[in-house]
Amino acid sequence: MSLDYTSAEMMSVTAARALTNDMTCFVGIGVPSEAANLARLTHAPDVTLIYESGTLQTKPDVLPLSIGDGELCESALTTVSVPEMFRYWLQGGHVSVGFLGTAQLDRYANINTTLIGDYLSPQVRLPGGGGAPEIGTNAKEVFITVKQSKRTFVKDVDFITTVGFGRDGKARDNVPNIGRGPTVVITDLCILKPDPETKELVVTSLHPNVTREQVIDATGWEIRFAEQLETTPAPSEKELQVLRDLKSRTDAHHAAQE
Repeated sequence: MSLDYTSAEMMSVTAARALTNDMTCFVGIGVPSEAANLARLTHAPDVTLIYESGTLQTKPDVLPLSIGDGELCESALTTVSVPEMFRYWLQGGHVSVGFLGTAQLDRYANINTTLIGDYLSPQVRLPGGGGAPEIGTNAKEVFITVKQSKRTFVKDVDFITTVGFGRDGKARDNVPNIGRGPTVVITDLCILKPDPETKELVVTSLHPNVTREQVIDATGWEIRFAEQLETTPAPSEKELQVLRDLKSRTDAHHAAQE
């Protein structure tokens, strides 16, 4: 039986599967939070989710609107100060994966959440880095989720807010005290991973019913495909049900707050 699902649901489910039970995950707001909590509610009940506001082992019943959402603190094992969160937990090497979103991403997995256009006279000013630069540097590895289009997938980001592998793919070379950087990028079309040598992002798996041409059309550089190109497994009925229930609870909760 084939299930109906959206490309956004495909992205969230695929991102959730990247997390495992033994991980400590520093969670970004938005799709990363959706995916991380889906993982917790399905195949990884013991995954430790932490948020920038200092909440440790949080288990929200609804998705937070921001890192300051009371749901995070109320459902956490404990809450520590933000300096402790960054200095001890993150910089101390206790975070196995950072889960980040972005406005712009380039071929070397650099993240831009600062501005679009020229730095001195930008077309759009974005929210900024928040804790992402520190997460990108200090987490043992980084997962990135973003909807794929030529607007988001650019050859060179306008500004590097959070370094992936730098402008030349070599920013992490011979720097032993930082993490591995982005190890996977999950979009609504495919899964990409950095080439082991050049660090340029390469498509390793296409989502069901997605063609190479669709990925090429949604990418602002000459995208490469792996020789052994896989097909991403479709969402299961359980994954879709849990995700939809989570989003439904979230919508109802936030509507009641208004």
